[in-house]
Amino acid sequence: MSELAQALEAILFSSNRPLKLRELQQATESGAKEVQGALDELRDTLAGRGLMLQRHGDQVQLVTRPQLASYVRRALRPEVTGKLSPAAYETLAIVAYQQPVTKARIEQIRGVNSDGVMANLELRNLVVEVGRGSGPGQPKLYGTTMRFLQVLGLASVADLPAPGTAEGA
Repeated sequence: MSELAQALEAILFSSNRPLKLRELQQATESGAKEVQGALDELRDTLAGRGLMLQRHGDQVQLVTRPQLASYVRRALRPEVTGKLSPAAYETLAIVAYQQPVTKARIEQIRGVNSDGVMANLELRNLVVEVGRGSGPGQPKLYGTTMRFLQVLGLASVADLPAPGTAEGA
């Protein structure tokens, strides 16, 4: 593995939060192409191991593979968070597949007011405002977060199953 890929692995391992590509470039004094190539190398090196590279937009994080989460949970005993309601899962799916999406569009799809559900998802850091729409009043646009990827055990939103292809569908 190249020295740059090793440096990125050490930085990401030591960080307690996702890092932006720009931060990695600055820390390693490298260009965007070099960092991207080293991240690809690191991702390939981690194939079949206990960790994986997780990406969301321009953020990168080193995380435990989802299939090994139960071992980590038992070892670290993290605090337990409440389960999401069916309405929250439904809303989260809409945001994940339609992002960036307005609350009005979410409510149009669901057919009900989504204020409480959206507030809960924001509080849990699963969705976040990602911009403003160009329509009247410039409505907030929502998208998923790095935490969303962690909860679902995905490397990126591109890994979401195609609509209608999930198990049981």
